[in-house]
Amino acid sequence: MTVARASLRCFFQDCLTHADWTVFHELAIRRVEPLPVVLTRDEVARVLGVVREPRFRACLRLIYHCGLRVGEVVRIEVSHIDGPAQRLHVRFAKGGKDRYVPLAPGMLTELRQWWKLHQNPRFLFPSPGRAWKDRSCTLAESMRRATEPMSVSSIQMAFRMARAAAGLKPTATVHTLRHSYATHLLEEGVSIRLISQYLGHESLETTVIYTHLTAVSEAQTRIALATLHRAVST
Repeated sequence: MTVARASLRCFFQDCLTHADWTVFHELAIRRVEPLPVVLTRDEVARVLGVVREPRFRACLRLIYHCGLRVGEVVRIEVSHIDGPAQRLHVRFAKGGKDRYVPLAPGMLTELRQWWKLHQNPRFLFPSPGRAWKDRSCTLAESMRRATEPMSVSSIQMAFRMARAAAGLKPTATVHTLRHSYATHLLEEGVSIRLISQYLGHESLETTVIYTHLTAVSEAQTRIALATLHRAVST
């Protein structure tokens, strides 16, 4: 319908030069909004478990742990991690808004261990560049000297390879880890308002969609429905 409307407008306004042609001008076309793909906890464990390269493993695990967008994770700097407060400062997020996301102690330990492998003074996930492939320096040394973060495309490729190795559905992407994060937190009873803040959503309505994806919520609903059904059946 969108294409048809644009075609008609182009024909009458551009081809026939009817500048005042306003048919369908006020027509609003509802766009299809499919539910996001969500992995189960076992599937997340499988796909992250097959990642062997430390830089991609640490990056993908952090994406799932904090519900980050891939464009956000590559820009994380060492100074953005607040160890004492156990949280991550996500800066320059979508819409230019900053936010804080909690970090589990175990994740903090993983991030410290990862940083010790390269010790870049600025980036948590520095780009190794091409020098290490030419054997002019080691991978760790190349990352320590890096002045740019890892590319988004390299992380996406690493996930696609892990997805294939884990035998997951081809519709899953790196962003699926973010959807899974929100869904699994809901299943654990975390407030949807808090999850909305952690994801950086402008509106709570954007986060509400995850309530349709939780297996725990569906099970609880079925129990409640059974109770209601019994009440009207006696």
